[in-house]
Amino acid sequence: MDRAFHHQDVRLERGGVSRRSFLHVVSAASVAAGTLSFRDLVSLQAAELRQRRKSMILLWMQGAPSQFETFDPKPGTDNGGSTESIETAVPGIRIAQGWNKTAAAMNDIALIRSMTNREGNHQRATYQLHTGYVPSGSVKHPSIGASVAKELADPENPLPAVVSVGRTIGAGFLGVNYEPLVVNAGRMPENIAGAVSADRFRRRGGLLDKLEDEFAERGGRDVVEDHRKLYAKAADLFQSTEVEAFDLSKEPQSVQLQYGETNFGRGCLLARRLVERGVTFVEVSLGGWDTHADNFERTGRLAAQTDPGFAALVTDLKQRGLLESTLVVWMGEFGRTPRINARTGRDHYPRAFNVALAGGGVHGGRAIGSTTADGTAVADSPVGVTDLFCSFCHSLGVDPAKENYSPLGRPMKIVDGGSKVEKLFA
Repeated sequence: MDRAFHHQDVRLERGGVSRRSFLHVVSAASVAAGTLSFRDLVSLQAAELRQRRKSMILLWMQGAPSQFETFDPKPGTDNGGSTESIETAVPGIRIAQGWNKTAAAMNDIALIRSMTNREGNHQRATYQLHTGYVPSGSVKHPSIGASVAKELADPENPLPAVVSVGRTIGAGFLGVNYEPLVVNAGRMPENIAGAVSADRFRRRGGLLDKLEDEFAERGGRDVVEDHRKLYAKAADLFQSTEVEAFDLSKEPQSVQLQYGETNFGRGCLLARRLVERGVTFVEVSLGGWDTHADNFERTGRLAAQTDPGFAALVTDLKQRGLLESTLVVWMGEFGRTPRINARTGRDHYPRAFNVALAGGGVHGGRAIGSTTADGTAVADSPVGVTDLFCSFCHSLGVDPAKENYSPLGRPMKIVDGGSKVEKLFA
């Protein structure tokens, strides 16, 4: 044995060799000996990363929730309106009324109250808060879900790497392998679960192959290749017992009730079932937060749906030993104006808003940053979109500077700039 390969460099874990240590030592020794190329080393590191089974769940509040009526209330001020604050499980951290279950779980949740950005248009900000990039006419950027799935997803898992409960941003130039499967909460995906016999399914596939071969010969080869990738993934799911992950009736009624009898609550429960089975990224969307009118009444109704689902998800993941390996993020595309308009609503306001995170190595029970007393500006510890995305990557063990290539051969980092928010992990 090469003297460079010392036995004490490999730790024993649960009666065996630590895979990480083994790869590190073998890779170093092999590179030194000239038997392992750099490409081989990258492949080994990628395989190690996938073995860690990290996941991310994004709870997307489409329309931009008001920070005042969620996690940065300003009671007793003109801008705070009628919203009162309530105590949480963490002394000194108060959040808006109506979030009682989230308040009880605050020991596991970290708040960033100092998010700041410039994009105040729904479409553009939604794109940016999903991809980390502002929209560009020359390139279609992948969502953060697609980017982390490319690094972490197990290619042998018959379940999709990315699942979205509701419409979302796609995989962009990363291609069809990382496109999200869009589903409805509480319903099995369409056209699966034994809709036809296995024999008939194979015959249909054979006929499709013949039709696509003809189309490919007439100049559509690239389109056919993409479609076949999608079809193969769908076929794997169709024939797999893992499709039961989508069947919420398998859950005890008591668990379903904890999440709430709403589409959002069912989406959160589905997210837990999916990451439990190795799905890398799940998004659960709840719309209606664009409260230009009747802000207080509407956010109250939305909080009643969101609060039990969010809290139950964090608690359930923790009880199952999955919270440390699963990053949960609650956010929307921007915040709402401090000033209450004539329709008792709040308008678009990217200058100051909040995000909530739990799991994935994030230290709960803390509020990072603050806004001024009137809520008009960030007072300290400003956090930009790229900082937030770098924090996602740090939590999941993904290198934010990793480059993927666009169809034009342009290298694009997963996150271009920024740095992780140290206080989330300190």
